[in-house]
Order: sequence, then C-alpha cells, then structure tokens
Amino acid sequence: ALFDAPGRDTAGAARSVYTRPSRSKDTRRRAEERARHASSSSSSSSSSSSRAEKGSAEAGFFTAARAVPPVMAPVEAKTHDLTSELGKYLDRHLVFPLLEFLQAKRVYPENEVLEAKIALLNKTNMLDFAADIYKSLHNKSDVPAAMQQRREEVIANLTELSVKAEKVVNFLSDPTLVKQLRSDKAFNLAFLQESHGVGPEDIDALFHYAKFQFECGNYQAAGEFLSHYRGLCTNSERGASALWGKFASDILLQQWDAAVEDLTRLKDAVENRAYSSPLAHVHARTWLVHWALFVFFNHENGRNAIIDLFFQERYMQAIQAEAPHLLRYLAAAIITNKRRRSMLKDLVRILQCETYSDPITEFLLKLFVEYDFDGAQTKLAECDVVLENDFFLVGCKDEFNENARLFIFETYCRIHQRIDIKMLADKLSMDHDSAERWIVNLIRSTKLNAKIDSEKGTVQMYDQAQSVHDMIVEKTKALTSKTYSLSHAVLSNTQAQAGSVV
Repeated sequence: ALFDAPGRDTAGAARSVYTRPSRSKDTRRRAEERARHASSSSSSSSSSSSRAEKGSAEAGFFTAARAVPPVMAPVEAKTHDLTSELGKYLDRHLVFPLLEFLQAKRVYPENEVLEAKIALLNKTNMLDFAADIYKSLHNKSDVPAAMQQRREEVIANLTELSVKAEKVVNFLSDPTLVKQLRSDKAFNLAFLQESHGVGPEDIDALFHYAKFQFECGNYQAAGEFLSHYRGLCTNSERGASALWGKFASDILLQQWDAAVEDLTRLKDAVENRAYSSPLAHVHARTWLVHWALFVFFNHENGRNAIIDLFFQERYMQAIQAEAPHLLRYLAAAIITNKRRRSMLKDLVRILQCETYSDPITEFLLKLFVEYDFDGAQTKLAECDVVLENDFFLVGCKDEFNENARLFIFETYCRIHQRIDIKMLADKLSMDHDSAERWIVNLIRSTKLNAKIDSEKGTVQMYDQAQSVHDMIVEKTKALTSKTYSLSHAVLSNTQAQAGSVV
C-alpha cells in the first residue's frame, strides 16, 4: 500500500475495535450525532490542532469514550478474532475502527485496547485524540512531555504545509471555476501554470498537504484534495498513492458509493502497474482485498462483489498464499447470498485444500463434505460467537443463521425421504411448533416438493428432477470468468513472447 500504509508492525497494536458502521438508511444521521459528540468532547484543544483533527469526528468511525458492556465476551471470541491478521494489511486509520469495535464488545480487557489505541494514534497526527485516551487510561490531567512535544511539531508542520499549499488550495476553493475547467478539458498542469500561476511545486505541495490532513483525521478535506491532485499530477507513483488515500478517506467517511468507484479504479491500477516481482504484485492484491472488506460488507451490492472478486483466479491465489483467513468472509457472503449459492461447491472444494479453519468454514465442511449434521449444528452454534464479535460480519448474524438452517434442512432432505419434525427441530435448535412453522414457510417460499403430515409429525419428501435450464446454468455458471482468465493468460504470454523477440 502506497499511502503510508502500516507494515506488519501495526498488527501488534491492533489486537483489539469499534462499532461496525450501520448499513441502514440512518447511517449518516448517526455519524452526524457521533461527530457532534466527538467535537464537543475536544473543545479544550487549540484551534489549529482541533481543525486538523476535526476529521476524526467527521469520519463517523471515531468516537469519544463509550459505555462498554460489563460482561466480557466469551473466550472463543478472542480465539477466533482476526484483527491482528487483518491489521497487517490495513492503514493505521482503518485499524482504529476495529479497535473500537473490540472495545465495545469487550473481547479483550479495556486497558489493553486503550493501550493499543494510543500506540496506533501516536503514529498518526491525531495527538489530541491520543492524549484524551491517555488521560482517561492513566487518570491523569497531563500527558508525557514526548507527546506534548510531538503535538507542537505537528502544529508547526501543519502551518508550514498550509503556507506552501496556500496558492493551489485557494484556487481549488472555487468549485465553479474548477468545474468549468474540467468541462472545458483545461484542468491540467500546463494550463493552470500558464493561466493561474499554479506550478509543479504547488501540485507537489498539495499532495503533502492532503496527506498531512489525512494523518490528522481530516478525511473530508484529504479526499477532496487527493481527488484534485490525481487530475493534475504527472507522477504515476504519486498518483497511485493518492488513489489509495482517496479510497481510505471514502471508507472512513462511510461514503460507500464513492468507495466502490475508488475500488474499481484501484483494482485497475494494481493490475496494470508494473511491479518489481510477481510476489510484489501478489502483495498489492492482498492489501486491496483487505481494504475492500469495508466496502463489501457495507455497500448494498457488496456481497456480490466480494464473490466476483475473490473467485478471480489471481485474487484467489493471493488469498490462498498470504491471507487464507479471508475465506471466512467469502464463506459468509455466499451463505447469506441466496442468488450466489451456485458458488458453494467451488468454495467447499477450496476449503478442503486449506489448513485454515474457523467455525464458519468448518460448518460448511461438516455439512457438505462429511454430512455430519450433529457436527454442523455444533459449529453453527459456535458461529454465533464469531459473527457477534467480528467487525465485518456482526450485521449478518440473523441472515447467516436463517440461511445456515436452510442449508441443513435442504441437505438433510436430499438424503432422506421422510423426516421426523421433532428430530429436525433438535438439529435446528428450535422447538417443535416453531420448526413446523419454519418448514411450512420454507416449502412455500422455495416450492419444495414436500408435504407435512401433522398427525405423524413428519415431512414427506418427493423426488424433484433438475430441469434442463438448471443443468445448463450449473454447467455454464463460471463460463465468463474462465473465458476472461484464459484470454488474459493468452494475451500476457503473447506480449511476453513479443517482448523477448524485440
């Protein structure tokens, strides 16, 4: 990752997280409420530093101290927590929401999470935020001298960068002029230098100023400046770096439609960039899929997008080589997406070859490989703890359980002709009446060829031959992606051979 993303050392600070952003329509309203609360809690900071750190409230991901539940999460939550693995491939600012979530869920002792927050924030410019947490943790009214000195350095650097970028920032502050130049296709460095006196040094200053604003938590301003910078820069390396920063800013602002567009551009940039080695290319894809998790589990079409991306051969290879823990999220996306259940067989085949496992992946193996219904039911119960304490999956819990029960029922029905409702209720962890109502609704909604005998308390299943249409769909479901992969491989080999001849 190019936008000053953290290396593997960040994971040590990322052991514990924040409330997952809501997917409902009132997401923006809740973010605004958190922003007002956070801004009121930081009134004691100086004006220049407060303006720089205002983005921590604007982001909607960051909040002041919150009330946490009095009871610690189950031990299994810590066992299956992936924050330390995810943190290796995320920017520091993207790790912080995960830490807040773990704090809210009490997966780890609160003191450990607060220490991790301070360690994380000390590597950014959000020092007032770090100071507030330090005072709360240690019950002190002042902060260490090193932290205060760093704060003064941040303010001095902010002032210096503001002066250097003043000319281009003032120019960009006129949206009407910028829009007119874009429509006239005159928004380029040559024209701006000739007509407005904005030179290469000003564009370079804009990049550093935007990056500094991002480190201060002012993601709104950073995102806007980086978007302008990408339209003016001539340095491809810096342009790619700005794209990573714009993507992170939109994620932290919870602007999911814009983040989807950023993800598409970033994916194209990753695929078209010439890397020093194939391994570096794999690393870039791994970083990309980790950042994309924020989009996949918040955007309305995200669960289709994660399936499409992860099943592309080059990305699946990167996942299997460097980040097999991401298979948890692919499994959850397929289980909760009824329209993409045809991909289940491919996923199970992949899981059989992997050493990584957690209750979600083990549930699929128990059910579709071993046909161990008791074992599947046990794993489904364990999935509750995983889903409840996973930043990205907590919003899928009810939908996951509903579809998982459906998988158990359908698989059981394919093996048996007559099923005892009481026994099925036990396997689904439901009482007899609830199980019968659930089965009736399921038969109606899925048009299963089955009847319920209430007197005997059984479900009678009848053979249902697969239609020709379904058979064709099953055989050709991955035809497009396989054709694309084949054509891309042929094109790559042809270009390589042509290059060697030259």
